[in-house]
Amino acid sequence: MAAAQRIGNIVFDIGWVLVRLNYRPLLEFLHAHGADLADRDAVMNRIRLEDHETGRLPGHGLLERLRGLTRSNAASLAQMQAKWLDMFELEPAMVELAHRLSERYRVFLLSNIGDLHWAHLAREYRLHAIGHGALPSYVAGVMKPHEGIYAEAERRFALEPRATVFIDDRPDNVAAARTRGWHGIVHQDRSSTLAELQALRVATGGDP
Repeated sequence: MAAAQRIGNIVFDIGWVLVRLNYRPLLEFLHAHGADLADRDAVMNRIRLEDHETGRLPGHGLLERLRGLTRSNAASLAQMQAKWLDMFELEPAMVELAHRLSERYRVFLLSNIGDLHWAHLAREYRLHAIGHGALPSYVAGVMKPHEGIYAEAERRFALEPRATVFIDDRPDNVAAARTRGWHGIVHQDRSSTLAELQALRVATGGDP
């Protein structure tokens, strides 16, 4: 696939691209404290995570909702916060790629994320220092794949859609970017993403 226009902007998702997520410690903690929920999706539906990740519910409110899942509010807010933050593992090779690309291209982050996770990832992994800017969904007030978050990224970062490529693990998020004229890559692993970037004539620094 050849790019119709030279790529100048590369936009990265965070979850399952720059970091992996492991919800098991949180789910086990909730279960041990009386929460009767089957899986990750059940928890996120019950706490209405979208309220948090669109900025309508600040971090303290999210922790209160999580604690409300336990028996008689058995867990402390401090415990809930520790478990909520303890779910990330860095993808060093992808972070290195993003830093390397930022030497030649304008690189940005665009992620569905709330204030607690964003602050944690900035503090622990310095993800905020990647590239030239970031738009967390809690700041945008809208989440992928809603078109509004892509429009806001275009406005904030002066993105020309035809010169922009978006890398995300979710096909629906990538499809939404493509409807605005962006190029899109559904991230599966580093090697396949590199190959797709190179097909768009993005200089990746000599990777095979």
